[in-house]
Amino acid sequence: MIALLYAVPALVVSAVLFGAYHVVRRWHRAGSAWRSGLTAEAECLRVYAMAHGGGDSMVHTRLRHVYEFRTREGRVVRFEEEGGPGTTLEGDIVTVHYADGPDVVATALPGRGGYGAVAFVSLAFAGVTVLLCVGFMIVVAVVSSALHI
Repeated sequence: MIALLYAVPALVVSAVLFGAYHVVRRWHRAGSAWRSGLTAEAECLRVYAMAHGGGDSMVHTRLRHVYEFRTREGRVVRFEEEGGPGTTLEGDIVTVHYADGPDVVATALPGRGGYGAVAFVSLAFAGVTVLLCVGFMIVVAVVSSALHI
């Protein structure tokens, strides 16, 4: 029974840290695309919605866009991005910012500040959650040693 009181918070901590890793990775990739200064005109090839939830919970929908562009060297790059504007439709031409290299990193999102704000809020939430879980595990350790369980 005591092992369960350690296992559940440990699983929550690992899930939160995994999510925080992906947020920081996405923030870093978008930042590198913006910092590179390279831009290109891209065509929106496809727009579709991803729905999450349902049943007893709210349904959340996020738009995903598929873009294709040509780098300065003539390499054709196709990428998919979540959270783009709902006004961008198939066939539209948009400006993408990209970082060249073996794996081209690109974004068509209009602005740099959004990623930083989302990353900050997500990391703050992750930090509070980790502290609460670790605190809970410490309380369980102290109580179980005091009661000799």
